[in-house]
Amino acid sequence: MSFHPAKLFNNAYVVLIIAPLFWGGNAVAGKLATLDWQPFTITCVRWCLAMIMLTPFAWPHMKREAATLKKSWWILFLLGAVGMALFNLFMYLSLNYTTAVNVSIEQAAMPAMIMLANFVLLSQRVSMLQIAGLLACVFGVLITATNGKPWTFFEQGLNRGDAIMLLACVFYAGYTFGLRWKPAIHWLAFMWMIALGAATMSLPFMLWELQQQPFTMPSMRGWLVMAYVVVFPTVVSQISYARGVELIGGNRAGLFINLVPIFGSLLAVLILGEQFQLFHAAGLILVIGGIMFAERFAVK
Repeated sequence: MSFHPAKLFNNAYVVLIIAPLFWGGNAVAGKLATLDWQPFTITCVRWCLAMIMLTPFAWPHMKREAATLKKSWWILFLLGAVGMALFNLFMYLSLNYTTAVNVSIEQAAMPAMIMLANFVLLSQRVSMLQIAGLLACVFGVLITATNGKPWTFFEQGLNRGDAIMLLACVFYAGYTFGLRWKPAIHWLAFMWMIALGAATMSLPFMLWELQQQPFTMPSMRGWLVMAYVVVFPTVVSQISYARGVELIGGNRAGLFINLVPIFGSLLAVLILGEQFQLFHAAGLILVIGGIMFAERFAVK
């Protein structure tokens, strides 16, 4: 029996497992990147390199679909600016102040945000059991962000890094919500356009950052981290996730983001030597369990 890679690209479950696997690795890479890169600079350089890498492959498709791109360029630009640039800008910034395990678990708040956006903006009905699941998810994130002491939130608020990461999650949830308006174009053309939006949005942030602290040449480790984030979380994961949303819809695809904290936490422990503590396990169970419960009892 012959093997056809195209079959994998048409399998929603395969592409929606590939995406969170490399995103989990992105939290670890981002933590390593703080040793060599400034957060806004790595974001801008990452998307500029992604554009360069994609150009020879995407150009023929962009020429063929020029009419559609001309009509829908602003949607694609916004998707890249919000979901790619702002999410990554704030995620890399957060890793200067919190752990990769925390960042990985907090990303699982995104499905709850997506469901909330669908309820508020599209008036999708929700059940009481669905609300209970979402509240469990929120509590799980709170446990993680307060190091197992949720009552301190009312006294001290959130750790700076965890608060920044939750803001980043809002932007990616907005990107997932916005994918419903993605035009039907080839995935390479789509990827190049959102890379353009991300690079453009992150450029002024990088210029401001370089005014505060001059650029220093990263070590070999820094360039290897950059190579990883350009190829895998940037290109492979984004294409896989967008394809998954296309195949089964944003609400169902959003549930696979629950795999990010599992992969990310495991990789952070194995690669960075971070400690996985009891409150992390409690937060992970509440977040993933809450979202699965909410989906199980969603109003169809």
